[in-house]
Amino acid sequence: MATNKDSIITLPNLHLRKRSKRVGIITDDIKKLVEDMELAVIDWDKSRDHEVTVALAAVQIDHLLRVVIVRDDFDHGTPAKYTPLINPEIVKYEGKMEYDYEGCLSIRSVYGYVPRYSKIRVKATDLEGKIVRFSATGFLSRVIQHEVDHTNGILFVDHIKDAPDAFYELTAKGELEALDYDKKIKNSRILWQ
Repeated sequence: MATNKDSIITLPNLHLRKRSKRVGIITDDIKKLVEDMELAVIDWDKSRDHEVTVALAAVQIDHLLRVVIVRDDFDHGTPAKYTPLINPEIVKYEGKMEYDYEGCLSIRSVYGYVPRYSKIRVKATDLEGKIVRFSATGFLSRVIQHEVDHTNGILFVDHIKDAPDAFYELTAKGELEALDYDKKIKNSRILWQ
């Protein structure tokens, strides 16, 4: 079966709450996994007018491995190209805590106003097996924190679970509207198992 947007798993799938395993040797299977991840997000992007996929973790296509891909350019109008990060880890959190909106392909219809550090230092391995180190600021910092959370079985909603004013949904017009926390979030069997 070809990998496409339907390969992306969503809550309440419990695999999203599990820690992913470290990758040892970068084999052809790992390279194929990265290719499958790219196919899934490119297909997902084609089905959305108001959203753009900026990253994906392997767990989101049901592979519990510490592999993520991050879009090189966050502009919806440009052809999507992704940088794979194998065993990504945040070695230092810096800057200040900033709030911004986040969504997730694995959590349907819910967005959150989530706190993240404005700057991080990252260590990972590339597809050739070389260690890469870099600093990320702003939106890229947020994206990488979100994806590293995925490898640890953490979702963005976990950061705002007790924040009634932090949950939103995307309307058909592409606007965010506040969700009723007590009715739709607090006791959701989909979000909180």
